[in-house]
Amino acid sequence: MEVFVILALVVIGYTVGSVRIVNQGNQALVERLGRYNRKLRPGMNFIVPFLDTIVWEESIRERLLDVPPQSAITRDNVSLDVDAVVYWKILDLERTYYEIEDIKGAIRELVVTTLRSEIGKMPFESTFASRDELNKALLDQLDEATEPWGVKVTRVEVQSINPPTAVLESMQQQQAAELKRRATVSEAEGDQQASVKRAQGTVQSIQLLSEALKGRSDAREILNFLIAQQYVEANQKLSESENSKVLFMDPKFLSEGLIDLMNTPTGPENGDSKPKKMP
Repeated sequence: MEVFVILALVVIGYTVGSVRIVNQGNQALVERLGRYNRKLRPGMNFIVPFLDTIVWEESIRERLLDVPPQSAITRDNVSLDVDAVVYWKILDLERTYYEIEDIKGAIRELVVTTLRSEIGKMPFESTFASRDELNKALLDQLDEATEPWGVKVTRVEVQSINPPTAVLESMQQQQAAELKRRATVSEAEGDQQASVKRAQGTVQSIQLLSEALKGRSDAREILNFLIAQQYVEANQKLSESENSKVLFMDPKFLSEGLIDLMNTPTGPENGDSKPKKMP
């Protein structure tokens, strides 16, 4: 009876020791007597106790690797701090385990090396605008380099590009100068267009006035009145201004001159008629 109990315990222990549960999304590698034997899939698996050993169980889901800021030098010798994130997954657990010692460290170092190499090919001003091209170049090179390791790099994103403080201040000053230049050009163009519009309006007003006065006998009196009105309005605006004022003549003489101008009669006695021919 005791023998059967012992045998039953041995069978139970053997059965329990041979069962291995692999979680969904994971895979495991089994070695038998120190050599690769097979790969365990998610679910319940059986191994041979004392002969089989699970050497590695790892997730085959896509994962994220954050690369801390790294120094890089552009083609025109500007030093930058660049960091990136890499999305990757294991496609072949066997190759990943037996082909590379530390897969995460290997990918990180590969990202740093490739990132510095690509930044070194670009001028400083192109690094910000060419981020998409930089991401694509990194993805292509990393995917090719990690393929022998049984790893697939699915996405690479350069997160930030930080130039030194002096370079950043210089960029801000340059941008401010460019904005100021654009504003000055826009203002000058606006003034030019306004001047053209005013000139066109003046020409049209003169044409309309000329058409209205054509054939009128009192055309001179009307023109004298309009000129006097303009002088009076200009003098009034000058007196109302809060800025410093400059009077070009004594107001008394201006008024007397305007009165004389408005009261100047027209007719043959003032030389307005055509000169008579000598007999």
